[in-house]
Amino acid sequence: MDRNSVIGFTLLVALVVTYFLYNKHEQDKYYELRRADSITTAKSHPHVADSSKAANQLAAAAPIDNMNDSLRKTLPAAYSGKEQSVTLENKKLALTFTSKGAYPVSAELKGYKTYWQKPQYLFNGKGNMLNAILPVNNNAVATSDLYFTPVTRDEPNGDKTIDFSADMGNGKKVDIIYTLPADDYMMTCNMILTGMPTSSLVMNWNTEGLHSEKDIMNERMATQLYYKYKNGNNDYFTIKSDSRKDLDEGAIQWTGFRKQYFSSVLISKEGFTKATIHSNAPATDTNVVAENREVLDVPMKPGNIQNINLQWYIGPNDYNTLRAYHLDLDQMIPLGYGPMAFVKYINKWTLVPIFYFLASFISNYALIIVLMTLMIRLVLSFFTYKSYLSAAKMRVLKPELDVIRAQCGDDTQKFSVEQMKLFKSAGVNPLGGCLPSLIQIPIIVSLYYLFPSLIEFRQKSFLWAPDLSTYDSIFHLPFSIPSYGDHVSLFTLLMTASSLFLALYNRNMTTQDPNNPMMKYLPFIFPIFLMGIFNKMAAALTFYYTFSNILSISQQFIIQKYFINEKAIHAELQANKSKPATPSKWAARMEQLQKSQADRGKQTPIIKNPNKK
Repeated sequence: MDRNSVIGFTLLVALVVTYFLYNKHEQDKYYELRRADSITTAKSHPHVADSSKAANQLAAAAPIDNMNDSLRKTLPAAYSGKEQSVTLENKKLALTFTSKGAYPVSAELKGYKTYWQKPQYLFNGKGNMLNAILPVNNNAVATSDLYFTPVTRDEPNGDKTIDFSADMGNGKKVDIIYTLPADDYMMTCNMILTGMPTSSLVMNWNTEGLHSEKDIMNERMATQLYYKYKNGNNDYFTIKSDSRKDLDEGAIQWTGFRKQYFSSVLISKEGFTKATIHSNAPATDTNVVAENREVLDVPMKPGNIQNINLQWYIGPNDYNTLRAYHLDLDQMIPLGYGPMAFVKYINKWTLVPIFYFLASFISNYALIIVLMTLMIRLVLSFFTYKSYLSAAKMRVLKPELDVIRAQCGDDTQKFSVEQMKLFKSAGVNPLGGCLPSLIQIPIIVSLYYLFPSLIEFRQKSFLWAPDLSTYDSIFHLPFSIPSYGDHVSLFTLLMTASSLFLALYNRNMTTQDPNNPMMKYLPFIFPIFLMGIFNKMAAALTFYYTFSNILSISQQFIIQKYFINEKAIHAELQANKSKPATPSKWAARMEQLQKSQADRGKQTPIIKNPNKK
């Protein structure tokens, strides 16, 4: 390999290794037992208050569910009743609410199915809750323990509304109103407190994300908590075993529980003043990807009647859908993060628009990958040609470099000086192929993030792969191979084979440095190393790299065959030697530096013996 190929290849190796180490850092051992939020647990069976002194004492002495019927009758209606389920649905969502607590316990996304073609639930069960700790009886009353009376109604514009009302007596009342638009994933939640003035309110939001994709480990690695402050700053963290995060750096506009392809986001118009997040990924429960427990502080305006205005997104991680809300929810789609966060701008402003343009009239997503690869290669063809042209110039000069190397022997300093003289006289820039390689690397990395992140590839089949969003498997191993897995991905094998062939083709087309034999074999080791990493990755990605390798081989063959004439290049370089040298400050400095180093190497220090006279 020539110097340009070595530089480009080394950068690519460093890039992938950095990303691999970054992901490995995120993979901890999951705890065997789940841990719930201590604050939520303490409030799960709160004592209650009553409008009369006697009932107040009784309510504070025992939980509502443990009271006998005679004691229940002394309490207002909100403290006793029969739990019932109420459904609120539109074209996209079917939400089931419980009248005890007035919060949704399940959310089905109608337009989607799990990997096993079962109904797609983002969450389902009692582990999901939204409640508020009311300023009654020393903050001992939680809305999750109150019995609400639901009233449903259809709005004239097609929206669906449920009004949950709980009368606590003595002028105290809670109304929780949910409105679901006719064709949207964004629900509104308005909580109205009457007769309980407070400056702030503590809310608990619990979510259990259900397993719905093929590989639960990949699904857990893609499950993250995102949040955005009202000042515009946003951040995230990957859910691991017993993660905790305290957000108290300013008003928080929204906090989102993001699974691989679906999210639940709670948005406050006024902003949460503080949030404490506890999350966990239970290793023993294969039905639950992760658990999220959040304690949120909500500022309240003064008055006897106080409102909390929330928005609640329950839906897919669809880029266009999230972006349409103008809340930066599209930041939850990982188009580039960690050490490679800068590539998200390439994706956001270039590759994503191209993808959706093609998807507007093409339904075959494998064909979209092919067309995007062709378009990118076409745009970068000028830089590819320049890189191959630089390699051709190096090949043409190889006989002269071999003569110089033989004359200099082991004196590498002298060889470097003479090499620079040759390049200068022939008009060859030794870094001429480096810049084209550097320009292509960000595009390659951008696609690495793009294809596995787009929900459009989910459950789209191509050839033998039933789902382009996860790995394809042609054979399941009865055992697991370390750093490889328990299955065989054919697209990964094809990617590896095409990468090895491309490396062999490049070695035959580029000059080799005899002083660095390791670089002779490194291009063949690298694809083998990547095979274990990509074996678990989305088929859309491994198919892209396979096709890209095939295209690179074809492109290089065509350029070498029809666009590069080595005889003409040789004649041009020889003609350049007879032309007056064009002054180059950079080349002059490099040549002077190499000469200085060579001169210092020739000087042998003379050490006088002080004892000799």
